[in-house]
Amino acid sequence: MTAWSSSMCDTNGIKIQYTRTGGNKPPLILLHGLMTNGLCWTDLARVLEGEYDVIMPDARGHGKSSAPDDGYRYEDHANDVVGLIKALRLPAPFLLGHSMGGMTAAVVAGRHSKLIRGLILADPTFLSTEMQREVYGSDVADNHRRILDMTMDEVMAEARTRHPDRSSEMLELFARARLQTCMEAFAVLTPPNPDFRHLVRAIDVPALLVFSDKGVVSSALAEELQRLNPGLQIEQIRDAGHALHLDQPERFADVVKTFLHSVD
Repeated sequence: MTAWSSSMCDTNGIKIQYTRTGGNKPPLILLHGLMTNGLCWTDLARVLEGEYDVIMPDARGHGKSSAPDDGYRYEDHANDVVGLIKALRLPAPFLLGHSMGGMTAAVVAGRHSKLIRGLILADPTFLSTEMQREVYGSDVADNHRRILDMTMDEVMAEARTRHPDRSSEMLELFARARLQTCMEAFAVLTPPNPDFRHLVRAIDVPALLVFSDKGVVSSALAEELQRLNPGLQIEQIRDAGHALHLDQPERFADVVKTFLHSVD
């Protein structure tokens, strides 16, 4: 990771922090989920940096990016990604997003497809209207407020108890990211979300939906989305939850590389 660089990008009136592996290679942007940040993709970036210029931005309200008082809807996050692509003058990049980052990537692909080369959606927040209300009304924000009152050591200890199989490096990256997530960022949970079926139908670049057997996107929904857009590839990773890239990192990396190579 010593050769990686970090910088700030001015876009949409805020600053977006990003880490970049660099090199004259096809660009690949990795979008993280709520309460994490760009460096939480470190393990996958190490796998891919030999072939791709991997760019890992911190979403607004996360990591070292700006944390404005408002502007946390998916459209805002998507506009930040578009602004990043333009500011860095990237040739059409691949876009991979997980969870919140997956919905953000879907908005970019559905509305600005000419800017990207290919798309990977990793268990995106494709939630029913009822589930959106349930998540919004849950204690997820209150629990995060509790976390923000804890020390780094306390957050690490709690994470280690929940995820004993994860490396100390990853636990530290995720704990630090959690403490760098502002409360305003939870406004992204405010219903309604963008219509993901409409977005998927509009995607006209090579696209892959990766889902698990215990995550947000079910097999039935994945198959429905493939019927809406026959060009959408689907791939299930078993024995994994919503954090499928952490539960099955080698399998996830293999799926990602296979798709990227198929587009190359």
